[in-house]
Amino acid sequence: MLSQLAWRIWRTTDGRCLRKFLWNFGVKGVISVEKFKRRLKKGIYFPPFLHISVINSCNLRCQGCWVDVEARRTLLDIADLKRLVGEANAHGNSFFGILGGEPLLHPQLFELFRAFPGCYFQLFTNGQFITKDVAAELRRLGNVTPLISIEGGEVSSDIRRGGRQVFQKTLQGLERCVEAGLLTGVATSVCKSNMGELLTETWLVELIRRGVHYVWYYGYRPSGPRMNQELALSAQELLRLRQFVVEMRARLPIVLVDAYYDHDGRALCPMVTGMSHHINPRGDIEPCPVLQVAVENIRDKRGIYETMTGSAFLREFRELSARVSRGCVILERPDLVLELARKHGARDSTLRGTVFEELSAMKPRFSQWQPGREIPEKHWVYRLAKRWWYNDFGAYRRLEPDAALRVAAMEKAEDAQSKPIVGEARPAELPLCPQ
Repeated sequence: MLSQLAWRIWRTTDGRCLRKFLWNFGVKGVISVEKFKRRLKKGIYFPPFLHISVINSCNLRCQGCWVDVEARRTLLDIADLKRLVGEANAHGNSFFGILGGEPLLHPQLFELFRAFPGCYFQLFTNGQFITKDVAAELRRLGNVTPLISIEGGEVSSDIRRGGRQVFQKTLQGLERCVEAGLLTGVATSVCKSNMGELLTETWLVELIRRGVHYVWYYGYRPSGPRMNQELALSAQELLRLRQFVVEMRARLPIVLVDAYYDHDGRALCPMVTGMSHHINPRGDIEPCPVLQVAVENIRDKRGIYETMTGSAFLREFRELSARVSRGCVILERPDLVLELARKHGARDSTLRGTVFEELSAMKPRFSQWQPGREIPEKHWVYRLAKRWWYNDFGAYRRLEPDAALRVAAMEKAEDAQSKPIVGEARPAELPLCPQ
């Protein structure tokens, strides 16, 4: 499988793009994490990876989107973007996730990519603005990997994403990326409406046939003004998602990304470990993209490094979350998110101004943490990479003893309200999704 994957990437990826990936993301990424680990020993938290939402505008209206896509256009101008990336890069960071809205609507985005040829950018996009010219420019730059969001087949995509012919338009953008020789990925927020279509070996084989190099699956998190809590996954469905990813990693020549488990299958949160925080289109520094409350801003006079490492709000958010759960605190304990935000006088960092009401309306539910049901990595490459460069870094040493009991109680309540999966027993025996 590994040799097939390497040959496929080598054969289908432009040489410049491949070199930039191996050096800017691979070598420099490892160095960035090593610097992060050294900072942790001194009690200094500055994330090696930053996610930056450059603009709020988007042409789609997806269910569960937390971005203010219907509000007035707000964006980080090029001066702020260059200063942000430049300061982070000076402290060893080389990898940046670029989000929106739809980031390709930002008029100066390519100026950012050109300004930092030694950095690597992951572009989260719906793919509908990727023309042949855009793909050709990305190939020329070589330091950008498009991660194209696909949320279902033809019918479910239109329903989920609030548009017409969404699936076909997105596939056109995907094809242009592959034709240009870009290292190309597909992202899916897995929910009840798309599990049967996209969490299948058949779908992955189809993506391989289309030339896709990697896939990022993550569980849907209901939040924002258009949250749909009925789409959220149950405990058993989350286990099914995890098992599917582990099985397919060991079977198919395609990279499967996940950000919420270590090598032993123990749940983690990138925000809690300090691996990543989020900058919104107004420059507010948020714990993660879904937690839209903030105290600090990148325009604060101290600079991004001093601002983030000196933030009592971010520090207590990490520490509190690490004490109560190894999962997603916004899913499991929205009450604590609300309490902590008010304690620090955090502001609503949305344009809609309703985030506190939204948090109050959220009901606790399962996230990726289910004690005793861990599914370790099977493939040695993933195990090794995560063991050294992507784990909890000791963040959960003070996990409260009753946290696991609370998760067990939630599971019991959920099991009483839902029908069991046919033939289910232990997590390791859960069936994969139908093909």
